[in-house]
Amino acid sequence: MLHEPSVELGVDYASKRKTRLGIILFFIYAAIYAVFVFIGLVYTDLLGVHAIGKVNLAIVYGMGLIILAGVMGFVYSWVCTRMEDEMERRAKQ
Repeated sequence: MLHEPSVELGVDYASKRKTRLGIILFFIYAAIYAVFVFIGLVYTDLLGVHAIGKVNLAIVYGMGLIILAGVMGFVYSWVCTRMEDEMERRAKQ
């Protein structure tokens, strides 16, 4: 039985722009996470403050980080798809 790739891969014209976007999003997330860690190390009592109802800041901030990671993933995918389509269209002209 012959196994071949199901999709023929071509040149990725947008790889540099996608890499730059990924690095930018990484540093944005890392900065927000660093603030969370800083608060946890220096102002530990602050994480116990009730932020929303009876839910403390640690839970709200932590869940916010998880949601932010998902949103950033979707944004990265959407922007990269648009970049790939645009660069491929330019390359074919």
